[in-house]
Amino acid sequence: MLRRRCQRGGCGRRAVDRVICPGSVFWCRILPLSGKDVRVAGGAGEPVGSARLELVSGVALLREEDAVLEAMLAGWARQQLGGRGLSARTVSQRQAVVRQFLQHAGEYPWNWTAAHLDDWSADLAGVAGKAKSTIRNYHDAIRSFESYLIAPQYRWAEECQARFGAHPVRICFESNTTAHLVDYEGDPDRRPMTREELQRFFDYADDRVDAAVRSGRKGALAAYRDATVFKVMYAWGLFSRGRPVRWRLTSRVCAAQRL
Repeated sequence: MLRRRCQRGGCGRRAVDRVICPGSVFWCRILPLSGKDVRVAGGAGEPVGSARLELVSGVALLREEDAVLEAMLAGWARQQLGGRGLSARTVSQRQAVVRQFLQHAGEYPWNWTAAHLDDWSADLAGVAGKAKSTIRNYHDAIRSFESYLIAPQYRWAEECQARFGAHPVRICFESNTTAHLVDYEGDPDRRPMTREELQRFFDYADDRVDAAVRSGRKGALAAYRDATVFKVMYAWGLFSRGRPVRWRLTSRVCAAQRL
């Protein structure tokens, strides 16, 4: 196996992340006017992540199914990093979700059906006890991967049809994926306060100051301090070096919210 330099257009650059056999096509990486990263093979433009770039034509693959699957995941990662501009951490997390679904389904992507997604979703909710927001994020990862595979410009459908007699199909629909219907899907006890609740809370803190002043007893200064800090924390937050203070204040906010 050799790494070859592009000899088309006289650029002389080394092929990027591409190992090819001697005598095969020459590879070159270019940036067209659109700014989208495109690789050229034998003069034909292919988007990053295309099956023609991830698989070497005319070369027999050992464990063909596994090799094609890894090429799919690698191409999808490059498409997200380059074409969509996602962070490496996000791409890694999405790949982990896809691998989890692969293990549960026990099938390669070109054999996936909507029933596989339904079974996995039921296990996530009923067995693993995942939150709705987590399941929705998992569905988004699978939907992104399937959209990449069935997009005609990446040529994975025709590649799988030629190799395995089957091709990836859409399995994520509105009827079997979790939609984002409410503003907050987390634990109700930890949800953010609404504007009306915040106003009532700040009014209560101010009333405590007035009550302490009218009583003529100690506590007016402490109550005024708490009311001021609560408003500052809401408006600007606190730095990390004030973490113990923030924890103490957060507990007081939660206690007052339950009143």
